[in-house]
Amino acid sequence: MILVICIFLVCSVPVSGFFSEIAIKNINYTPIKNDRNVIPNKCAEGDFDPLVDIEVTVNIISIRTLVDHNTHDSPDFFVKVLINSEEFLSPLWLDSPYLYNINWTATANVPDDIEYVDVIIELYKKTTRGENLCDISKEQNTKTEGFTAEMFYNIKTDHWTGDDFVGDSSGYGRLNGYDDGRFDECEQDCELWFNIDQNEYDGDHIPYWTEVYVYRTDPTFNNTGDDLDRDGLPIEWEHKWMYSPIMWDDHARLDPDNDSLTNAEEYRVSSWGSDPYRRDIYIEIDIMAEGPLGQNSSISAHTKELLRTVFDRRNIVFHLDDGCMGGGGEILPFDRKTIRDELKTLYNTYFLHNDSENWRIGIFRYAMIIHEFTASGMAYVGDHPWLYWHAQGSNTFVISAKTMQKTSIKSIKPIDYVFACAMMHETGHMMSIDFMFPIGCDMKRSIHPRNLAFWLFGNYKSCMNYRYVYAILDYSDGSHGLFDHDDWSNLDFSFFEKKNVNS
Repeated sequence: MILVICIFLVCSVPVSGFFSEIAIKNINYTPIKNDRNVIPNKCAEGDFDPLVDIEVTVNIISIRTLVDHNTHDSPDFFVKVLINSEEFLSPLWLDSPYLYNINWTATANVPDDIEYVDVIIELYKKTTRGENLCDISKEQNTKTEGFTAEMFYNIKTDHWTGDDFVGDSSGYGRLNGYDDGRFDECEQDCELWFNIDQNEYDGDHIPYWTEVYVYRTDPTFNNTGDDLDRDGLPIEWEHKWMYSPIMWDDHARLDPDNDSLTNAEEYRVSSWGSDPYRRDIYIEIDIMAEGPLGQNSSISAHTKELLRTVFDRRNIVFHLDDGCMGGGGEILPFDRKTIRDELKTLYNTYFLHNDSENWRIGIFRYAMIIHEFTASGMAYVGDHPWLYWHAQGSNTFVISAKTMQKTSIKSIKPIDYVFACAMMHETGHMMSIDFMFPIGCDMKRSIHPRNLAFWLFGNYKSCMNYRYVYAILDYSDGSHGLFDHDDWSNLDFSFFEKKNVNS
């Protein structure tokens, strides 16, 4: 028998370290054990929702491979879902390592008087040699069952626990095969985005039991958009993230994942995949128009995927607005060679839209791909009276497409990869990894073997080291010895908002 304890918290639990505890003001539901043979308690009241016959639906939203792949050899994926042991097989999605907005669903009728529903998700890659189970689990064993994700969905609350839960480091409704910490092993690691939901009478996605016994709202009235506690965020967002919608919270200040996006800002971009308990980066990007001689400043879809993959592996979800989020994708007028004084005008016109109070400031960083510049790329403080670079507050970067094209030819590396390396390098500057901090960053003398710095900082295996800027699409984790630096653990997500530049 499983004892389910509902604890009503009066104050938010403080975070100690990163995700050591969930800083939420909520009803804390105790999960059942991760054991398929456990039989949960039946509801003492009988039917948990007398208004409908309860059905639980698993929605598979997106799938992405997280391993390096040959674009000419893309995988075929399919998903197996089990809901209380009832099996559902998806269609086979052909020839794509990145599947977005799939929205394939599996729905099962479940007992209305048993609180927990067992949900299992398995992702497979089909090849000519057979079917391989992909890793989407945080389990560290190497057996195939360690690749499978199992959740326990609560029909009283519409939340789930198990291998995914609110406050999970990979994000609620997101599974990441690299959560097992095996970065150096090929386990067909993937990320999978999903949702679990149930039908209910009024369509506000808040179950009957929670409405009647917790929020005291009407289960026959759709409360979507209501702000019962007048803290600025609607009931459906607070319910999903386990904040109490009947108790005021300071969402304009709360930032439990320390990604410099407050809960109010997370809500504002929630339709684009934000999670208040998992770090997110939003970058708006514009490109320059084609020149009269065919000069091209665009970047490929593969460049964007390379960037997303390297950050997503570390549970820092990378969101690039190239027009898909209402701001990016604008075309800058062609300029044969852009000078520094012109960058501020471009920033004000195409990012701020001449609105110094634009709501995207403090949420989105900004990037421009132009034809030619005095450097291959540069990060700087876009809205400072002067054009500062190598300074806190850097929220903008510019990349020279002409330099990237030359570098690709000289280094014999794909242009997609070269662009991704340069963009990741400049993104690092917007998160405090900057000239001489650490000392091996942006050191020009580390490029050539004839210089001592080349050998002295050889252990700093990061794209922030000029020696590796187009050779390693990654930041370092500090594990390579003397003069290495743990970039990943020292990213300052608030750096791009610190505008009090005095240098």
